[in-house]
Amino acid sequence: MNAFTYKRTSSVDDALVSIKTQDAKFLGGGTNLVDLMKNGVEHPAALIDVTRIPLRNIEEHGGGVRIGGMVKNSAVANHPLIREKYPVLSEALLAGASPQIRNMATVAGNLLQRTRCFYFYDPSYRECNKRVPGSGCAALKGYNRIHAILGGSEHCIATHPSDMAVALMALEAVVQVKGPAGERSIPLAEFYRLPGATPHIETTLKHDELITSVNLPAPIGQKSHYLKVRDRNSYAFALVSVASVIDVDAGNRIRKARIALGGVAPRPWRIVQAEQVLVGKEANDASYRLAADMIVQGAQAHRYNGFKIELARRSVVRALGESNA
Repeated sequence: MNAFTYKRTSSVDDALVSIKTQDAKFLGGGTNLVDLMKNGVEHPAALIDVTRIPLRNIEEHGGGVRIGGMVKNSAVANHPLIREKYPVLSEALLAGASPQIRNMATVAGNLLQRTRCFYFYDPSYRECNKRVPGSGCAALKGYNRIHAILGGSEHCIATHPSDMAVALMALEAVVQVKGPAGERSIPLAEFYRLPGATPHIETTLKHDELITSVNLPAPIGQKSHYLKVRDRNSYAFALVSVASVIDVDAGNRIRKARIALGGVAPRPWRIVQAEQVLVGKEANDASYRLAADMIVQGAQAHRYNGFKIELARRSVVRALGESNA
């Protein structure tokens, strides 16, 4: 691990002044950043500890809920407002990591965690465009079983690892940030970038901006489910995950639907047209398959991950069915 300076801040304004230091990074729970530093992937010259900033509230806001950026993942998962109004978010958080990590990890840090690509995490592999732009992507011809089938490029096929972000995508969350230029709101659908030719730029967040909260709009319905398919039942990242939220009328017709996938793309994956095709249809497997087919349309398999296409299709059908069970 490289040498670095450390500063603890107690206000958003102080943090924004401190981050101006060259090669500085904000430190929340550190469950991802510290690992990357130990592995020699990240080399910040300064860490700005923001965990003491009073951004730890979960409260009703504008018909929905506002979650402070420094709230711990375990607190979100177990909060009565979240469990009652947004159970899919609670399920997603409880499916991720371990209790010890959830007790440390923050909401803002969860959104910003880096990929778990083997080649990104191991600097002995020189080809990684996320670590060294222009060096290539070792995963394209390597062991790519966990990698993307959607949204990747010739420069990167890594997947986004967050369970929480998948649920937030389905809930149409908005990320509130503050920087030297003031505050701004970023819909989660616009927060993450696809790799294209610049996979090292993963979000639209600027270096000197701090995530202050995540705002959830009023829920579209109480029927929801988070499905996570993985190699083992705990402490493992998703091969495919699905967050589904649907609103069904008394005649079992779908009025609204939201579907987001994890484990298949460089960002949480949502296809609005697939949700729209469900509206007015009976809530059954035949309808769900129509949406599933649209979601995986254009999927590109690599040597070891072709199974993910059918797995994603079946997972969408299963998650929607569980939502309406």
